[in-house]
Amino acid sequence: MRATEGIYMTDCSSTNPQLLLSQALAGERDCFGELLSVYRNYLKLLVVAQLERCLQQRVSPSDVVQETFLEANRDFDQFRGQSIGEFCAWLRMILVNNLHRVVEQHVLTAKRTVRREVSLEVLASSLEQSTARLDAILSDPGSSPSMNYQRQEQELDLANQIAALPPDYREVIVLRHIEALPFDEVARRMQRKTGATRMLWVRAIRCLREKMNE
Repeated sequence: MRATEGIYMTDCSSTNPQLLLSQALAGERDCFGELLSVYRNYLKLLVVAQLERCLQQRVSPSDVVQETFLEANRDFDQFRGQSIGEFCAWLRMILVNNLHRVVEQHVLTAKRTVRREVSLEVLASSLEQSTARLDAILSDPGSSPSMNYQRQEQELDLANQIAALPPDYREVIVLRHIEALPFDEVARRMQRKTGATRMLWVRAIRCLREKMNE
């Protein structure tokens, strides 16, 4: 806290997620906005991994994330957790519901003759798998509370670094690591030869590691 003209104001310049959450729970809504911004690239990466390429041409992952932020801001009074891990899980739950609505609107509308129900449970499971795959890119720091918190910070940093990569590098990492596709399928999606796709992946991983080491 800092005093300005006799009034105490909260300093939300920190990027520490747990600190921002604690301040938001104490009633500092500005800090809640800062907290949401920390998760922007992380959530966007998960959205990209769930939307098929054809859907990404009609649905902006950024719009899905923004809608999630609006709903989180509206419903934050209903959040009952205290830890940043609980908050992240709560955000993902809102994200899953928004993704489910988007998929139903666009997929089912485009395929009116195919009455195929899009399962919310399947979508939630798929997103959790993407989360686990993102986590698997990092080395295992252990399982203590402090290590778990460090892991969450590393995941956010990883998402930010992936977002900053050149588009081809970012796409090959998402397809290979977050969607867990074999190289021949990655190559087909990227309209490249399999050998060229492997080389692209090697360069992308090298670039990502350099960024993380910095």
